[in-house]
Amino acid sequence: MKPKSKILIIAGSDSSGGAGIQADIKTITALGSYAMTAITAVTIQNTTGVKSIIPIEPKRISQQIEFTSNDIKPDAIKIGMLHSSNVIRSVIHSLDFVKVKKIILDPVMIAKGGAKLIDDNAIQLLKTKLIKKVSLITPNIPEAELLTKTKIKTKEDMIFAASILIELGAENVFIKGGHLESKVVQDIFVNKKEILIIENKRITTSNTHGTGCTLSSAISTFFACGKTLKKSCELATKYVNNSIRSNLNYGRGHGPINHLSSIIINKKFR
Repeated sequence: MKPKSKILIIAGSDSSGGAGIQADIKTITALGSYAMTAITAVTIQNTTGVKSIIPIEPKRISQQIEFTSNDIKPDAIKIGMLHSSNVIRSVIHSLDFVKVKKIILDPVMIAKGGAKLIDDNAIQLLKTKLIKKVSLITPNIPEAELLTKTKIKTKEDMIFAASILIELGAENVFIKGGHLESKVVQDIFVNKKEILIIENKRITTSNTHGTGCTLSSAISTFFACGKTLKKSCELATKYVNNSIRSNLNYGRGHGPINHLSSIIINKKFR
């Protein structure tokens, strides 16, 4: 099968394979597209938490983005973990150089175990500069609270937080509702013209490591293949829920989801 589109991932590496670059590559590949990478940091982690983060020099991150894109032009870019203001500046500079229009930003700020992955100066720069460069930002509720300095307890709070992000310059916002305690998970897509609420029955499991990375990569893939952003969010949510439902149960903590949930292997290799 020939890949349908080409996606450049700018994100950190997860040694346990459930999130970050590893989850992004698996998702993009499973959905039939071609993944390229610019690694921003190497993390030492497993399902129980993050032990340490080794940052990559901003100059080296820019070189990965520009050298790769100069040879294979991406149809879309997915941005994940950007751990410092210098890294964000270098990425913004490279985005101007590469000139790709379809950009999805997953503002990775807090690990599943609660560890903060980004400093305050970087958060401010993301809010004032980077957010204006992207097609869509996909925060979860703790990230949306951090970005908007509001508390989110309800669906209405999510919509209000999204409106703040739009005022800051975001073109489209997709806030993931999984952190609210309810039997039905509500994810909300918002722009200046419309509000879409996607509802799914909550799947009871602790194996949800990497869902945010997976979702944003899935959105990037569908968007790169010609779907609208709204439809891309709907299809990506279905893919993530299907992957959670597999319940792999790897590791002692927050285990990974099954990125192969979309694949039926019908060829035998001998």
